[in-house]
Amino acid sequence: MLCMARSLQFCKKMPVNSLDFDKRPEDTRVVVAMSGGVDSSVVAGLLKHEGYDVIGITLQLYDHGAAVHRAGSCCAGQDIDDARRVCETLGIPHYVLDYERRFRDAVINPFMESYVAGETPIPCVACNQTVKFADLLITAKELGADALATGHYIRSKPAPTAGHPERRALFRPVDAERDQSYFLFATTQEQIDYLRFPLGGMPKAEVRAHAADMGLVVAEKADSQDICFVPHGKYSDVINKLRPEAALGGEIVHLDGRVLGRHDGILHFTIGQRRGIGVAVGEPLYVVHLDARSKRVIVGPKEALDTHRLYLRDVNWLGDGDLHEMARNGMDCFAKVRSTRPPKEARLFADATGIYVELEEGEAGVAPGQACALYSAPGEDARVYGGGFIARSEKDVTAERLLKELLSTHVAA
Repeated sequence: MLCMARSLQFCKKMPVNSLDFDKRPEDTRVVVAMSGGVDSSVVAGLLKHEGYDVIGITLQLYDHGAAVHRAGSCCAGQDIDDARRVCETLGIPHYVLDYERRFRDAVINPFMESYVAGETPIPCVACNQTVKFADLLITAKELGADALATGHYIRSKPAPTAGHPERRALFRPVDAERDQSYFLFATTQEQIDYLRFPLGGMPKAEVRAHAADMGLVVAEKADSQDICFVPHGKYSDVINKLRPEAALGGEIVHLDGRVLGRHDGILHFTIGQRRGIGVAVGEPLYVVHLDARSKRVIVGPKEALDTHRLYLRDVNWLGDGDLHEMARNGMDCFAKVRSTRPPKEARLFADATGIYVELEEGEAGVAPGQACALYSAPGEDARVYGGGFIARSEKDVTAERLLKELLSTHVAA
């Protein structure tokens, strides 16, 4: 298909090889991970128009069921069909790989275990770690591809070091509202060197304009939701269906020890929640902690949520130099514990107690299992230093003392 006006104009501005390979685009094979949405479809279209040897691959990740016709779903029936139609329009081969079992074992089951344990897991990170950037990456290499390209909003640039001339680094995208670096902090250096993200330098509006100019059927399609396998945005529905034994009731307890009522399962609550707790005591109450061991929902005043120190597990370091050496006495950085918030000033430490982050301003409603992404700066030029998952957090002195006392008490079965 001929390059339309806007896309042709874009192509003319690109260097000989926009993916930083030292060879012509026509001699460069690229596998594009196609979810059936507008972003990955535009990636495939732009690369095709630039002359690359493009192959589209779509992963079937979960049983179609209730999510097939839901607006905002991805990697299900309608999305697979949309990806196929886009590839037909572009004139590129398209393959569908059945990864349902792998997705269930590597993403859905760990998500449920974490959620039942009172954590707030981020399954999109696990999906990128295990399925998209691991299994699919291997498939791309088996097909002889030079790179795997995706529609994520993040930038990657050459960052060669001694002995590693092909090394690349990740940076926040131009479109801060679409920034997906929070979900990609766990990408390994080997994966980064092989991956390409063509949309990192574009705003979303420009991406949709390209889709329209190319005549793609998905040009006006709604964006996919973060968690594709949750039919109506309710985590508890998924847990109840797949792990019904997890919905065990327990007590709702105030930080000061008062038992205020009962609940039908901690899976119905999240840290920081205010509405729908089910008790009233004349003052605003927030969920402060979920005690999976005793099935207790612990509530307290808003100030009890304020958190300044985060201990991390499964840390993935992408910065230059050794993490423990650089953070031994503290390292200035910026941290992000919510995907929708900008990075905030922080200090990273690595010592005998573990790897932890001190937040300058503090955050409310921080929960175990959440991600903490680390950056060099707050703006679009910020380099992604990596990050980790929050193992535990420390609240202010009074709230921390009350919580520890409460968790140490015995609860009758």
